[in-house]
Amino acid sequence: MFRTTFAAAILLMTGPAFAQTEPVGDRVEVNGMQMYYEVSGEGDPLVVLHGAYMNIPSMGGIVGKLAETHKVYALEFQGHGRTTDIDRPITYPNLADDVAAFMDAVGIEKADVFGYSMGAAAGLQLAIRHPEKVNKLAAASVAYDIEGTQKAFRDFIPHMTVEMFVEMPFAEQYKELAADPDGFPALVEKLIQLEHEPLDWEEDVKALKTPVLIIAGDADYMTLEHAVAMFRLLGGGAMGDMGEPLPESRLAVLPATSHTAVIGQVDLLNTYIESFLNGDTPKGMFE
Repeated sequence: MFRTTFAAAILLMTGPAFAQTEPVGDRVEVNGMQMYYEVSGEGDPLVVLHGAYMNIPSMGGIVGKLAETHKVYALEFQGHGRTTDIDRPITYPNLADDVAAFMDAVGIEKADVFGYSMGAAAGLQLAIRHPEKVNKLAAASVAYDIEGTQKAFRDFIPHMTVEMFVEMPFAEQYKELAADPDGFPALVEKLIQLEHEPLDWEEDVKALKTPVLIIAGDADYMTLEHAVAMFRLLGGGAMGDMGEPLPESRLAVLPATSHTAVIGQVDLLNTYIESFLNGDTPKGMFE
């Protein structure tokens, strides 16, 4: 659901991404799968990671907006979009390792990363497992501990079934791009299992040296308290204007925004992401 499944899947109904220049698609072998990706824009490399059940088009306008100032590498995860599935569970460590292998395959030594939902969690694991590959990470709608998610979400996990998702409209939309048009039930099964995987990364997050921009909706799948707790783990939350530099990590909360509404706020997202990647800091009156 919100962490990976239903909410992200709803976004399959959004329109294709707008790009300043036409993106160029290609495939590369990654850990036994044929991974599809698109490259657009010019500038420093920025890897974009989508949410569960999503693909590059369903990320909407943010991909094209980011490509106005970066060379964007948007990829499609295992079993998603045009990327083939393999006989392997979908886990966050697996997804992170896939991104690292993808970067090696296309010759990206180090890059900034923007991930949404499942892609944000994969990006967080990428920074944990392969810190040498991540310059800065912008993570939208992510949790590092299952206890930080909303109770309504946790209560729903045991009731998820393959049949529930197969009957939804996006099950048909999946076939439009899928490498295997009949592979949707198998993907659903893997993503439901992902919801049952352990999610307890507090010590790993606390040890991160990678700057992280945490983006949360104020009605997201994780609680606001959890987003703040993550920010504090990364060195944030102290008072400014006291002579100490602000931490490199940041926190942005989008008002009146549910989980599925986060990715559609292109201008807000771009403003926060660009400011973070550029290291821009609003000046206080004592500076």
